[in-house]
Amino acid sequence: MSTRTKIGELFDIFGSAIAAASAVEARRQPKARDLRTLGIDPERFRQIRQ
Repeated sequence: MSTRTKIGELFDIFGSAIAAASAVEARRQPKARDLRTLGIDPERFRQIRQ
């Protein structure tokens, strides 16, 4: 894996983390793509209750 690819993947992870955190803070369901990027199963995430 090239350095350029690793850096791009790192930006994807940070972007997904920010998007998911913002969605949760606004009491919305994060996008499934963002959750999968972070290694979180979207179906299991939906089962979490406050």
